[in-house]
Amino acid sequence: MREPGFWHGPSSWKSHLLKPLGALYGAIAAKRLKRRGLDAGVPVLCVGNYHVGGAGKTPTVLALAKLLRELGETPVVLSRGYGGHLKGPVMVDRARHNAADVGDEPLMMARDVPVAVARDRLDGAALAKSQGATVILMDDGFQNPRLLKDASLIVIGSERGLGNCEVFPAGPLRAPLKAQLARTDALVLIGDGRAANDVAAELAKRDKPELRARLKPNAASLAQLFGKRVLAFAGIGDPERFFRSLRAARIEVVRTRPFADHHMFSRDEIAALAADASREQLTLVTTEKDLARLRGRDDVPAGIVPFAVQLEFDDPEQLRRLISDHLYQARERRFSRR
Repeated sequence: MREPGFWHGPSSWKSHLLKPLGALYGAIAAKRLKRRGLDAGVPVLCVGNYHVGGAGKTPTVLALAKLLRELGETPVVLSRGYGGHLKGPVMVDRARHNAADVGDEPLMMARDVPVAVARDRLDGAALAKSQGATVILMDDGFQNPRLLKDASLIVIGSERGLGNCEVFPAGPLRAPLKAQLARTDALVLIGDGRAANDVAAELAKRDKPELRARLKPNAASLAQLFGKRVLAFAGIGDPERFFRSLRAARIEVVRTRPFADHHMFSRDEIAALAADASREQLTLVTTEKDLARLRGRDDVPAGIVPFAVQLEFDDPEQLRRLISDHLYQARERRFSRR
């Protein structure tokens, strides 16, 4: 779905009319958050967000997977597989699966780290353990109570923050903010904006750390786009963030085409994008996640450039200490219960 504009704008009558529904939805979500999940038997680190839509969870998961490997761990990502039809549990196989099977994000991440897709998180955790996982990295699922989480890292884009801070459908929040803050172990703020500073301040009162990070473009992507005029398109939670990233990298963005998150492009849409690019002699550029959904299709023109990014933390040592401490505490808790 495409996020309604009033979620991220000033006070709106539309939001006000939807507040009773938001209150009902929020009450149910807050009650679910209080439920204690079942223990997977290995540490579970959850990367989530407070709101619907994108914030940078996938690059955060990949950065954590890299760190965990450096710490000698064997991480396996656990994903619901949003957008895919397979219920799982199944390990993502890039040679066999496409985005319609397992979702775009799992397909993209499986290039770098083993990914288990499962609608039922317990089934997915069991599959991950069977693959030798010493740590399970949950991609989303912060509000899902099925599985016990040893630590939850919440990702927020610092430019947009949490919008009007109302609960869905009056706003973008998946549950009341206070209930979500109480179950947060660390905050990952992506970018240099100030829209989430109030949230960071609330968590600081609870002695929960704030980790600043930013998305850095891949050198190979920059080389492919150097000196090119581009038509950028994206079907992610915040397409404008992608377009800003391109411009910040000094890429000449002539045209932009935003689509809804996880958008499945039709043949006509692909043909229109290709025709527009050809007419103005522009290079088509999109996100790695969007390209994952286009992978293997015979109607996709050659030459679409994926703009690859990776998340870099301002203080990598702070992140290393945080993750190491949570892993130690998780294993201590399990050992003490024996």
